[in-house]
Amino acid sequence: MENSLKSIAINYGLYLGVLLALITVLAYAINIELLTNMWVGIAILVAIIVFGIISVAKAKQAQNGFASFKQAFTAYFITILIGLVISTFVSFLLFNVVDTEAAEVLKEKTIEKTVEMMEGFNSPTDKIDEAVTQIESQNQYSLGNIAKGLAGYLVFFSVIGLIVAAAMKKSDSSAE
Repeated sequence: MENSLKSIAINYGLYLGVLLALITVLAYAINIELLTNMWVGIAILVAIIVFGIISVAKAKQAQNGFASFKQAFTAYFITILIGLVISTFVSFLLFNVVDTEAAEVLKEKTIEKTVEMMEGFNSPTDKIDEAVTQIESQNQYSLGNIAKGLAGYLVFFSVIGLIVAAAMKKSDSSAE
């Protein structure tokens, strides 16, 4: 049973990774500004969570409708991990190997969006300048920053995964 749970999670992780990579590549090809669009970001977050939930549901279904908290979380986490690693790898290749100039364009667009947002919140000018300086000083797509971003996403989605696993667990009372 444990093997089928992992194979289901791996498959959905691969599907998620392909979807996220496709979104990144299509946004790059169509209009790079899409990668800084809040609604695209929200849609990606929702897609990641939905794939995790589907993975848990399918793993539970494969076990006759039962899954422990650990099994539910494992299915969710494996799916998210594989999907995010694939997406991160594609982004790294795209912005460090294929088109390094696109990373600079994306940085400029990120600065514009940040300034717009901070002005909308009536942030003091010195805080806006500080944020712009910080963004300018970083390489968003360096190996270290990508690894930090991946780790941050894994923590964020793991917290959501804990909630999903708690909500979707179902013990087999006849097995006890």
